[in-house]
Amino acid sequence: MQAALAAMAAHTTLSASPSHTLLSPFANPNPPFQSSFHGLSRKFSPQSLTLAATPSKPLTIVAATKKAVAVLKGNSAVEGVVTLTQEDDGPTKVNVRVTGLTPGPHGFHLHEFGDTTNGCISTGPHFNPNNLTHGAPEDEVRHAGDLGNIVANADGVAEATIVDKQIPLSGPNAVVGRAFVVHELEDDLGKGGHELSLSTGNAGGRLACGVVGLTPI
Repeated sequence: MQAALAAMAAHTTLSASPSHTLLSPFANPNPPFQSSFHGLSRKFSPQSLTLAATPSKPLTIVAATKKAVAVLKGNSAVEGVVTLTQEDDGPTKVNVRVTGLTPGPHGFHLHEFGDTTNGCISTGPHFNPNNLTHGAPEDEVRHAGDLGNIVANADGVAEATIVDKQIPLSGPNAVVGRAFVVHELEDDLGKGGHELSLSTGNAGGRLACGVVGLTPI
Protein backbone atom coordinates (compact mmCIF):
# COMPACT_ATOMS: atom_id res chain seq x y z
CA MET A 1 0.00 0.00 0.00
CA GLN A 2 2.76 2.46 0.92
CA ALA A 3 4.68 1.54 -2.23
CA ALA A 4 1.65 2.36 -4.40
CA LEU A 5 1.22 5.77 -2.77
CA ALA A 6 4.90 6.61 -3.33
CA ALA A 7 4.61 5.74 -7.02
CA MET A 8 1.54 7.98 -7.43
CA ALA A 9 3.37 10.92 -5.77
CA ALA A 10 6.32 10.57 -8.12
CA HIS A 11 4.01 10.53 -11.18
CA THR A 12 2.17 13.67 -9.97
CA THR A 13 5.47 15.55 -9.52
CA LEU A 14 6.62 14.73 -13.05
CA SER A 15 3.27 15.73 -14.61
CA ALA A 16 3.25 19.16 -12.94
CA SER A 17 6.72 20.09 -14.17
CA PRO A 18 6.65 22.55 -17.16
CA SER A 19 7.60 20.88 -20.37
CA HIS A 20 9.95 23.74 -21.40
CA THR A 21 12.26 23.01 -18.48
CA LEU A 22 13.34 19.89 -20.31
CA LEU A 23 16.04 21.49 -22.49
CA SER A 24 18.03 19.89 -25.23
CA PRO A 25 21.76 19.81 -24.58
CA PHE A 26 22.13 21.77 -27.90
CA ALA A 27 19.70 24.62 -27.01
CA ASN A 28 21.05 28.17 -26.53
CA PRO A 29 20.25 29.27 -23.01
CA ASN A 30 20.59 32.97 -23.95
CA PRO A 31 18.59 33.67 -27.13
CA PRO A 32 19.60 36.91 -28.95
CA PHE A 33 16.11 38.42 -28.96
CA GLN A 34 13.21 37.93 -26.59
CA SER A 35 9.85 39.65 -26.73
CA SER A 36 6.44 39.21 -25.20
CA PHE A 37 4.96 40.35 -28.56
CA HIS A 38 3.75 37.27 -30.44
CA GLY A 39 4.19 38.56 -33.99
CA LEU A 40 6.90 39.38 -36.51
CA SER A 41 10.02 40.58 -34.75
CA ARG A 42 13.11 42.23 -36.24
CA LYS A 43 16.30 43.66 -34.84
CA PHE A 44 17.29 47.10 -36.27
CA SER A 45 20.70 48.69 -36.18
CA PRO A 46 20.96 52.47 -35.48
CA GLN A 47 22.17 53.01 -39.03
CA SER A 48 19.07 51.40 -40.50
CA LEU A 49 16.82 53.79 -38.57
CA THR A 50 18.42 56.95 -40.06
CA LEU A 51 16.09 58.54 -42.64
CA ALA A 52 17.39 60.21 -45.77
CA ALA A 53 15.75 63.55 -44.99
CA THR A 54 18.25 65.80 -46.82
CA PRO A 55 16.41 67.31 -49.83
CA SER A 56 18.10 66.91 -53.16
CA LYS A 57 19.14 70.05 -55.07
CA PRO A 58 16.73 71.12 -57.81
CA LEU A 59 17.80 70.08 -61.27
CA THR A 60 18.45 73.06 -63.52
CA ILE A 61 18.56 72.53 -67.26
CA VAL A 62 19.94 75.32 -69.38
CA ALA A 63 19.63 75.01 -73.13
CA ALA A 64 23.03 75.38 -74.80
CA THR A 65 21.43 76.86 -77.92
CA LYS A 66 19.05 79.82 -77.87
CA LYS A 67 17.07 81.01 -80.88
CA ALA A 68 14.89 84.03 -81.65
CA VAL A 69 13.13 85.55 -84.64
CA ALA A 70 11.81 88.93 -85.78
CA VAL A 71 9.34 89.40 -88.65
CA LEU A 72 9.84 92.78 -90.34
CA LYS A 73 6.83 94.75 -91.56
CA GLY A 74 6.16 98.39 -92.36
CA ASN A 75 4.03 100.83 -94.31
CA SER A 76 5.86 100.00 -97.52
CA ALA A 77 6.47 96.90 -99.61
CA VAL A 78 9.56 96.13 -97.53
CA GLU A 79 9.35 93.00 -95.40
CA GLY A 80 11.66 90.33 -94.10
CA VAL A 81 12.69 87.83 -91.45
CA VAL A 82 15.61 87.99 -89.04
CA THR A 83 16.72 84.82 -87.25
CA LEU A 84 19.09 84.92 -84.28
CA THR A 85 21.00 81.96 -82.86
CA GLN A 86 23.37 81.89 -79.89
CA GLU A 87 25.46 78.96 -78.64
CA ASP A 88 26.05 79.10 -74.87
CA ASP A 89 27.53 82.54 -74.11
CA GLY A 90 29.15 82.97 -77.51
CA PRO A 91 28.39 85.62 -80.12
CA THR A 92 24.96 85.82 -81.70
CA LYS A 93 24.55 84.81 -85.33
CA VAL A 94 21.99 86.91 -87.20
CA ASN A 95 20.58 85.72 -90.52
CA VAL A 96 18.74 88.45 -92.43
CA ARG A 97 16.54 88.32 -95.52
CA VAL A 98 14.64 91.45 -96.58
CA THR A 99 12.70 92.03 -99.79
CA GLY A 100 11.14 95.08 -101.46
CA LEU A 101 14.17 97.36 -101.03
CA THR A 102 15.70 99.72 -103.54
CA PRO A 103 19.02 98.33 -104.75
CA GLY A 104 22.03 99.30 -102.65
CA PRO A 105 22.96 99.57 -98.93
CA HIS A 106 20.43 100.18 -96.16
CA GLY A 107 21.08 100.85 -92.50
CA PHE A 108 20.20 97.89 -90.30
CA HIS A 109 19.96 98.39 -86.55
CA LEU A 110 18.58 96.96 -83.34
CA HIS A 111 16.43 99.56 -81.58
CA GLU A 112 15.72 99.85 -77.89
CA PHE A 113 11.99 99.14 -77.64
CA GLY A 114 9.75 96.37 -78.93
CA ASP A 115 6.92 98.87 -79.36
CA THR A 116 5.26 99.24 -82.76
CA THR A 117 2.03 100.91 -81.65
CA ASN A 118 2.92 103.96 -83.74
CA GLY A 119 4.75 102.08 -86.44
CA CYS A 120 8.51 101.73 -86.48
CA ILE A 121 9.01 105.17 -84.93
CA SER A 122 7.83 103.70 -81.58
CA THR A 123 10.89 101.44 -81.39
CA GLY A 124 12.92 104.38 -80.10
CA PRO A 125 16.65 104.98 -80.59
CA HIS A 126 19.35 102.42 -81.27
CA PHE A 127 19.91 99.93 -78.45
CA ASN A 128 22.76 101.58 -76.54
CA PRO A 129 23.22 100.19 -72.99
CA ASN A 130 26.75 101.66 -72.70
CA ASN A 131 25.76 105.20 -73.71
CA LEU A 132 28.29 105.47 -76.54
CA THR A 133 28.13 107.24 -79.88
CA HIS A 134 27.10 105.62 -83.16
CA GLY A 135 29.67 103.66 -85.11
CA ALA A 136 30.39 100.65 -87.28
CA PRO A 137 29.90 97.06 -86.02
CA GLU A 138 33.66 96.56 -85.84
CA ASP A 139 34.32 99.79 -83.91
CA GLU A 140 35.14 99.75 -80.21
CA VAL A 141 32.96 102.82 -79.71
CA ARG A 142 29.47 102.01 -81.04
CA HIS A 143 25.91 101.35 -80.03
CA ALA A 144 25.25 97.68 -79.26
CA GLY A 145 22.51 97.92 -81.88
CA ASP A 146 24.81 99.23 -84.63
CA LEU A 147 24.84 96.39 -87.16
CA GLY A 148 25.94 98.37 -90.19
CA ASN A 149 24.28 97.98 -93.60
CA ILE A 150 22.57 95.26 -95.56
CA VAL A 151 22.86 95.48 -99.35
CA ALA A 152 19.94 94.83 -101.69
CA ASN A 153 20.56 93.39 -105.12
CA ALA A 154 18.92 94.49 -108.36
CA ASP A 155 15.77 92.60 -107.36
CA GLY A 156 15.52 94.47 -104.08
CA VAL A 157 16.51 91.46 -101.97
CA ALA A 158 19.11 91.78 -99.22
CA GLU A 159 20.55 88.68 -97.57
CA ALA A 160 23.22 88.84 -94.91
CA THR A 161 24.76 86.93 -92.03
CA ILE A 162 26.02 88.99 -89.11
CA VAL A 163 27.95 87.65 -86.11
CA ASP A 164 28.02 90.00 -83.15
CA LYS A 165 28.84 89.63 -79.44
CA GLN A 166 26.91 92.69 -78.20
CA ILE A 167 23.39 91.40 -78.90
CA PRO A 168 22.94 88.32 -76.64
CA LEU A 169 19.68 86.44 -76.25
CA SER A 170 19.94 86.25 -72.46
CA GLY A 171 21.39 88.24 -69.59
CA PRO A 172 21.05 91.91 -68.61
CA ASN A 173 21.58 93.16 -72.19
CA ALA A 174 19.37 90.57 -73.88
CA VAL A 175 17.83 91.73 -77.15
CA VAL A 176 14.62 89.72 -76.75
CA GLY A 177 11.73 92.18 -76.74
CA ARG A 178 13.62 94.83 -78.70
CA ALA A 179 13.20 95.53 -82.41
CA PHE A 180 15.17 95.39 -85.66
CA VAL A 181 14.73 98.25 -88.11
CA VAL A 182 15.63 98.51 -91.81
CA HIS A 183 16.31 102.08 -92.90
CA GLU A 184 15.75 103.96 -96.12
CA LEU A 185 19.35 105.09 -96.66
CA GLU A 186 22.89 103.89 -96.17
CA ASP A 187 24.33 104.12 -92.65
CA ASP A 188 27.45 106.31 -92.75
CA LEU A 189 28.75 104.42 -89.67
CA GLY A 190 29.32 107.63 -87.71
CA LYS A 191 31.90 108.94 -90.16
CA GLY A 192 29.80 111.05 -92.54
CA GLY A 193 30.18 114.36 -90.77
CA HIS A 194 26.41 114.91 -90.75
CA GLU A 195 24.73 116.20 -87.60
CA LEU A 196 23.01 112.80 -87.28
CA SER A 197 26.11 110.71 -87.99
CA LEU A 198 26.94 110.05 -84.33
CA SER A 199 23.35 109.21 -83.36
CA THR A 200 21.72 107.39 -86.30
CA GLY A 201 24.37 107.22 -89.01
CA ASN A 202 22.08 109.50 -91.04
CA ALA A 203 20.34 106.36 -92.33
CA GLY A 204 17.04 108.09 -93.08
CA GLY A 205 13.49 106.84 -92.52
CA ARG A 206 12.38 103.50 -91.12
CA LEU A 207 11.03 101.18 -93.80
CA ALA A 208 10.20 98.08 -91.76
CA CYS A 209 10.66 96.76 -88.25
CA GLY A 210 10.03 93.65 -86.16
CA VAL A 211 10.11 92.70 -82.49
CA VAL A 212 12.53 89.96 -81.38
CA GLY A 213 10.87 86.96 -79.77
CA LEU A 214 12.20 83.62 -78.56
CA THR A 215 11.37 80.60 -80.67
CA PRO A 216 11.76 76.82 -80.15
CA ILE A 217 15.08 75.33 -81.10
